[in-house]
Amino acid sequence: MSKLPWVTLVLSSLAVVAVFLDTTALFVAFPDITASFPKVAPQQLSWLLNGYTIVFAAVLVPMGKLADKRGHKAIFLAGSALFTVASPASLALVLGATPRPKIPVAVALWGAMGAVAAAIGPTLGAALVEAGGWRWVFVINLPIGIITIALGRRFLDESADPSAVLPSPLGIALVTLGSVLLSLGLVQSEVWGWGSARTVSSLLGGAVVLVLFVLHQSRTSAPVLDLSLFQSSNFGWPNAAALVFGTAFTAMFLSSILFLTSVWQWSILAAGLGVAPGPILVAITAPVLGRLAGSIGQRPMLLLGGVSFAIGGAWRLLVLTAAPGYVTDYLPSMLFTGLGVALCLPQLSSVIGQSLPLNRLGVGGAVDQAFRQFGGTLGVALAIGFIGRPGELSDALARFDRVWWILIIGGLATTLLSIPLDTKPAQPALIGAPA
Repeated sequence: MSKLPWVTLVLSSLAVVAVFLDTTALFVAFPDITASFPKVAPQQLSWLLNGYTIVFAAVLVPMGKLADKRGHKAIFLAGSALFTVASPASLALVLGATPRPKIPVAVALWGAMGAVAAAIGPTLGAALVEAGGWRWVFVINLPIGIITIALGRRFLDESADPSAVLPSPLGIALVTLGSVLLSLGLVQSEVWGWGSARTVSSLLGGAVVLVLFVLHQSRTSAPVLDLSLFQSSNFGWPNAAALVFGTAFTAMFLSSILFLTSVWQWSILAAGLGVAPGPILVAITAPVLGRLAGSIGQRPMLLLGGVSFAIGGAWRLLVLTAAPGYVTDYLPSMLFTGLGVALCLPQLSSVIGQSLPLNRLGVGGAVDQAFRQFGGTLGVALAIGFIGRPGELSDALARFDRVWWILIIGGLATTLLSIPLDTKPAQPALIGAPA
């Protein structure tokens, strides 16, 4: 256990800041990227976003295993140069440095740092796009990486499990291929047609490959995914909820930018500022809610959070029109979804963190992040598939209404998936350790 848990928390949170800054800034830049390539369909351009999330999700779990084996600090510092790797080691460092009863608060603060980045990212990304074009958003994380490496080498403690087994390349290939095929079918569905042979083949092929992945994991001695972890209801159910909520959250964030810029005809900078209140609310409330979760458990907050997020989607479905009305029509939905995010995302991670054996923090935290990232891939695919390149305003509103249904369904499904949770788990022991 680290003697400096709060230093570990702050430094580890920088990885989350980097991920959210990069993702949200790229979402804001997407309309400008689309305008730069008018002859390229948005479905094709969406692979700029999905290529990132698929690779991110695919490498998270094997990198989490590598972090368990080689050391969380070592992988975190190495990953800060390639920040997609830093995220699973980041959560593992926080979990390892924090006393178990304090995990809800620590993870809430860890998540709040991501919310701060999500609030800054759209505005900063929009400013960079306005000043120099969308290409500048790809250098946004360089200062964070330099600071993280410099301070992390000095202050972070190392932890490792040399007995951990590195995952087989076949497992990594299967989970990546399955994700690519599913995303391809979803993104191209509007172009190919939902009933076309190409769409059906892509979706069925992705599902079959992912089934093969699960079968391979149950038989191999070097799995990417430790299926034994799912024997705990406090690991399986919140990961399923993370997949669903990650889908709805990403669809919400991307479609918010696209709605403001395409339907209300706002500038990219105005849209970046317009979506900021939601993440700001998360940053303010997440630490308070984390302390409350430490007292009453995460389950009540997850039940409420999913409903709040769904209300935000229903508000958009019922209230938003082609006539701009930010304060009365748009802002309330941002506050409902923001409260839903604050109640759900940190709490899901803290439930999972408290369920993990001490020698599986890296891979367990990576599974949590991977499910969320796969949800992000689905969210981007569904949003772009439903919205495409809107034509007339009536057509555009109908397309966005389909995305708002994703928010409603995703929020309610998160609530339902949280019902089986036991948020007063016993402290776990090391896997394989003597009783």
